Amino acid sequence: MDTTFEQPARASLITAENQELPVPATLRYRSTDPLAVCVDFPPEVCLDGQGATWTFARALLEEGLRGPAGGGDVHLWPCGRDTTVVEFHSPHGLALLRFDTPTLRSFLLRTYAVVGEGQEDIGQAVERGLSALFGGV
Repeated sequence: MDTTFEQPARASLITAENQELPVPATLRYRSTDPLAVCVDFPPEVCLDGQGATWTFARALLEEGLRGPAGGGDVHLWPCGRDTTVVEFHSPHGLALLRFDTPTLRSFLLRTYAVVGEGQEDIGQAVERGLSALFGGV
């Protein structure tokens, strides 16, 4: 059975002037893509007005809750006991956001309740990904 769930999350965008602006975000998980988590941002907070979704490894989220983690486009690290910083890199620039650690941890635990760590069917995930990439060719 395919399961998808979403969880609202409060985030704060840290500006170049070191101000924090509230940003709504939605954490999303799909059992059909068991190794990934998504963070969705609504159109009103995106420069292009289109909304944005960042998808990255569930294992990266777990690692980033414990210590500095990431490479490439997404980096995470704890900032005190109650805050986790997530840094998103794109061709248009960088966004630095602060999330409540308990919210991220709760979300991560919910993902493991759906698909346990080590229980991911990687073969099916790869097949779906290749099918999506090649359009059934």
